[in-house]
Amino acid sequence: MVHQTAEKLYQMRLDIMAAAFKEQLERPSTGSLSFEDRFAMIVDREWISRENRKLTKRLKTARLKLKATVEDIDYGHPRGLDKSVMRSLITGQWIKSHQNVIITGPTGIGKSYISEALADKACRDGFTALRYRATRLMREMEIARGDGSYIKLLNRMAKIDLLVLDDWVMEPLTDIERRDFLEIMEDRHGLKSTVITSQYPVTKWHERIGEPTTADAILDRIVHNAHRIPLKGESMRKTKSNLTPSEH
Repeated sequence: MVHQTAEKLYQMRLDIMAAAFKEQLERPSTGSLSFEDRFAMIVDREWISRENRKLTKRLKTARLKLKATVEDIDYGHPRGLDKSVMRSLITGQWIKSHQNVIITGPTGIGKSYISEALADKACRDGFTALRYRATRLMREMEIARGDGSYIKLLNRMAKIDLLVLDDWVMEPLTDIERRDFLEIMEDRHGLKSTVITSQYPVTKWHERIGEPTTADAILDRIVHNAHRIPLKGESMRKTKSNLTPSEH
């Protein structure tokens, strides 16, 4: 009976439950537990294993570049990072409410780390995420338009709970890039969340986008429901470097 039960579990692809079942039989101490407790332990093992596999898949799909976590965010560096804002964002309520996050500041100040830490936390909370460097996304949109997969790419991004766009408007947008970005934000507005990092403050975005009417439409879908994290100060890469001042 025991062998048959284990085999049936394996055939149903419940390998973790089968292993947990066998472990209980081999441990005399579990005999003192009630049937309900023992069964709950077996089910928990299977559930945890499946949740871990789902998390691994979400993190792989997110394509995060850094090993960033909200637990490791540096609040000691003088860059104007508000702990109360971060505590609010870490809860994930802003994603459930389909709000955005805008992180601005000079290069090396930690914008990418914070954005990816939020994406990592989102994945751990069960949300899907996808990270793009903004210029790379624009290139993929251009390629998709040429090979006929444009609508498919738009639909894919529209389904992502949290889209992270790093280094936005590093260069002024072209007419096609403006239209592509408007399509992306139109699909996501009020339905999904987006994190945007940029070296330029929000006040400069209108001129970096160009074409006033399209710029208004894009900013209307990004800025008005966004949490803003303006950072300032010296590059963290420089202050954490092991080079001497003369070597710099």
